[in-house]
Amino acid sequence: MGTLFYGGKIYTMLKEGEHVESVYVEKGFIEDIGAEEDLRIKWGAEINKEVHLKGYPMYPGFVDSHLHLIGHGEKLLRLDLSQATSREDVLMRVRQKVESTPKGEWVIGEGWDENQWEDSSLIQYQDLDQLSTEHPIMLKRVCRHGLVVNGTALKIAGITAETRDPEGGIIQRDEAGNPTGFLADQAQELVTAHIPQVSEAYIRQALSVAIKDCVQHGLTGGHTEDLNYYGGFLRAYQAFQDVIHKEKQLFRAHLLVHHEAVDDMYTYVEEKKDTSAFIEIGPMKIFADGSLGSQSALLSFPYKSDPSTRGVAIQSLDELKQLVRKARELGMTVAIHAIGDLAFQYVVESIEQYPPQAGQRDRIIHAQILRKDLVHRVKNLPVVLDIQPRFLASDFPWVIEKIGEEHLDYCYAWKTLLDEGVMCAGGSDAPIEPINPMLTIHAAVSRKTSPNSSVVYIPSERLTVFEAVRLFTLGSAQAIHQEHKKGYIQKDYVADFTILERDLFEIPADDIPGVQVQMTAINGEIVYQK
Repeated sequence: MGTLFYGGKIYTMLKEGEHVESVYVEKGFIEDIGAEEDLRIKWGAEINKEVHLKGYPMYPGFVDSHLHLIGHGEKLLRLDLSQATSREDVLMRVRQKVESTPKGEWVIGEGWDENQWEDSSLIQYQDLDQLSTEHPIMLKRVCRHGLVVNGTALKIAGITAETRDPEGGIIQRDEAGNPTGFLADQAQELVTAHIPQVSEAYIRQALSVAIKDCVQHGLTGGHTEDLNYYGGFLRAYQAFQDVIHKEKQLFRAHLLVHHEAVDDMYTYVEEKKDTSAFIEIGPMKIFADGSLGSQSALLSFPYKSDPSTRGVAIQSLDELKQLVRKARELGMTVAIHAIGDLAFQYVVESIEQYPPQAGQRDRIIHAQILRKDLVHRVKNLPVVLDIQPRFLASDFPWVIEKIGEEHLDYCYAWKTLLDEGVMCAGGSDAPIEPINPMLTIHAAVSRKTSPNSSVVYIPSERLTVFEAVRLFTLGSAQAIHQEHKKGYIQKDYVADFTILERDLFEIPADDIPGVQVQMTAINGEIVYQK
């Protein structure tokens, strides 16, 4: 017995413009597609449920190829600073949180971005001390590659003028050499190591809230990296088991495993072997560099905004190669964060020396600052580039000031990559960027910071709507080497569908951010309906 979806334009995404009238689903898979009348004649006796699309368009289920699900849930639960428009606005919001938080407890905020303020000078520990010295305060920058803390948190962490920068991290200092309270990349761990461990109930709550938000935005799955931040691999992994399996919140979670959690993962999964169609263990996650906003993305040239630095190598080239080698010994692929061109070069060299097994694919995440020679090298590797087009809306125009206009030729170069035959998948990097895929699609198609803007950044790199939607369908399937069963609407593919209120292929590009989700279906079941 099965379900018939009909009554709307159903895009297969096999080729541009191709659509069918109806889809018949059994046991979570697409059994047949075609004209409604034909499917009713062929499957009439088996159809026990019908879903009338009421004229709304249906697409293969959108899958976010890079996010942090539990982190996204935390952003929804915690103090959200992503909409703060100034330093003063941030401090006002933190003050309100302090007033409602018992003395001695940590006050944690998420998502501030000084590049969105008129005065982009960073908050320092003294600013936060004026709000409270009786609470440790930690505010994470939007990129999560930097944070600022108050003096109380600095004392708890034992950070003084004598504290040396950890490998792969930066303690920002004033002219006298004293810490300002801002910590980048690995230096963040000096503070985060002292934050009390969250409860397992909190982890489950954050994950549950995140999945509910995802399906409301039309996402049927996500490739998520959470397994090294909540007290070890098992606590986070068990949350996925509890929420998706026991609580039956359907969602396809492909789990990236931080290299520091791989040994625990390997031991546990080999013993239990409890992965499923909804929870999959994916590649080893490695960080090669930091972020552009904190000037820790690793470049082959000095930052124009600060010629004294070229960024941070979180792993040296040799360390990176050894981690990739370890992944190969375990039979794993790798997913490596690389924003700067030198970090990307290190990753390419590592994969060239230690390629994945036949039939496997690695992925390089972000790939924002590239060079012509790197594009030519990577297109010959079994690699998918995991890109986040929404970064354009957040990073321009300030990124030009960071790296210099002379280095823009192969930056955020998604059209070039696709034209060169490089496979690309699309993600949000939530909670860094909003989870809504419509915002990512709009940024990829328009190359604008918002629908109201008239400025187009590097217009030659604009994608078509079809190419942009494919990042979330075929691209995400290619990233996990599952394009044989995901990413299209055709026979034997998973019955995951995203149904929107408007047809993305028939509306102006600047209308895309406002498009709402009507229904989300996973495994043939409606998990969200407006």
